[in-house]
Amino acid sequence: MHVWWRFSRGLTLGVRAMVIDGDDRVLLVKHSYVSGWYLPGGGVEPGETLHEALARELLEEGNVRLTAAPALHGVYHNAHVSRRDHVALYVVRAFEQPSAPTPNHEIVATGFFPLDALPAETTRGTRARIAEVFHGAPATGRW
Repeated sequence: MHVWWRFSRGLTLGVRAMVIDGDDRVLLVKHSYVSGWYLPGGGVEPGETLHEALARELLEEGNVRLTAAPALHGVYHNAHVSRRDHVALYVVRAFEQPSAPTPNHEIVATGFFPLDALPAETTRGTRARIAEVFHGAPATGRW
């Protein structure tokens, strides 16, 4: 389960990645403990940089290894988790995935999906971020 790092004033910080393959498909994950399809990601652990947390989460959730630095797309306030939750979204185009991840107690399904065939249960926030990256929709700063 995601453990979002809580700072001394209650601020929580997480990372998410929009992993895009050579066919412009997006990696989505489905969790065991919440409904919907999401961009992979999770909390930043004590002592981790955002980049280290992103690399760890991608490996854990999608068996994805970064092969170059990801691009920071934006930082968002996510009031759905708490009033102090913030998420840094990275766009990842340089990666390798030696094999599809095996479902486990946290991630029950993963897949690369074309933009015109996203699962019906893809969350609103995930769809909004996809529209920003692929279609130039304005970023609101809110997840």
